[in-house]
Amino acid sequence: MTPPTRRSYRVAIVGGGIVGLFTAYHLLRAGAGPVVVLERGFLSSGASGRNGGGVRQQWDTRATVRLMREAVGAWKRFGREFGTNVWFRQGGYLFLATTPDEVGRLHKVTEAVRAEGLDGRLLDATDVPRHAPALSLDGVLGATFLRTDGTLYPFPGVWGVYEAVRALGGEVCLGVEVTGVRIEGGRAVGLTTSAGPVDATTVVNAAGGWSADVSRLAGLAVPNVASRHEILATEPLKPFLDPMVIRLSDGLYFSQTMRGEVVGGLAVPHPTGTRAGVPTSVAFLGSMSRSLVRLVPALAPVGVLRAWSGYYDDTPDGFPVIGEDPRLPGFVHANGFSGHGFMLSPASSKRVAKAVMGEPTDLDPAQFSPGRFLDPHRAATPEGLQPG
Repeated sequence: MTPPTRRSYRVAIVGGGIVGLFTAYHLLRAGAGPVVVLERGFLSSGASGRNGGGVRQQWDTRATVRLMREAVGAWKRFGREFGTNVWFRQGGYLFLATTPDEVGRLHKVTEAVRAEGLDGRLLDATDVPRHAPALSLDGVLGATFLRTDGTLYPFPGVWGVYEAVRALGGEVCLGVEVTGVRIEGGRAVGLTTSAGPVDATTVVNAAGGWSADVSRLAGLAVPNVASRHEILATEPLKPFLDPMVIRLSDGLYFSQTMRGEVVGGLAVPHPTGTRAGVPTSVAFLGSMSRSLVRLVPALAPVGVLRAWSGYYDDTPDGFPVIGEDPRLPGFVHANGFSGHGFMLSPASSKRVAKAVMGEPTDLDPAQFSPGRFLDPHRAATPEGLQPG
């Protein structure tokens, strides 16, 4: 355990993943300290150390495309800013459609991407081999491709921001569990933790798959649901694949790392919530292997080296929850990223920091505010491109 060194902070952030750390970084850069980050596990113990490292700008909502375009710029300069190489490689993202309806969805995605000034391409099935020649075209009707999408290694990203936060005077307390949210006069004023009480002017909930639990500690009902997703890595192979490949029909996704491993996942049914922990299931290994080999037949003899799982923090509309909760002043949400928190973190955390400091942001409250779920008559338009 690394306990806090003081009793009182301006901001206490629950969750030491990439969103919480980046939020602390932006706050400290703005002079909004002192800041403490409380993480009950070890660095990268949550979703920030369990994801596939994808970074994409292809979405069907222009606001998300805009955030991700900013995030891609941040990942490109990450090494210069933080002194740590995340090995960001822009090999593109290739989305595969196998039904006419999916082709229509990808057409909408390409329109949104191109409207934001990015060179998104809508492809016929015959164009797919130019980007991924190893794929079987059986059942493929079309695709989209954006060259400036890519992949990175999550671990040095987390480490780089962690070190930057500490260099700016922030505290990152590992092995410290938050057990309660303290409320006085209708306002969040701090936390109770396994290391003792912590006073704070603002509490930020950046707990990922456990964010709904933290909200409940504050007496708040939220629609976030934790869903377990699994992922595997094969033995290393000679380079054969540049882009991240995602099939819309079943959410199969995979890419090849710079070490040569094929890393990917596929959703299989699991009970929601975090009680089951993060084991790997036989059902996933079988389904993933069959799906991957059907799409890339040459992978049939390749061995799986390891598999793991982690939690998405899902919202009903697929958009993150960013901003102060209107029911509890001083309690700011930075959660609900539905499996895309790592890629969005450089841009989304800037908006979280602004919300903490009481500054306006460019986010549409109808899409991103925690208050959007309080209107029972709200007509939600969900983000339609959620897999991978």
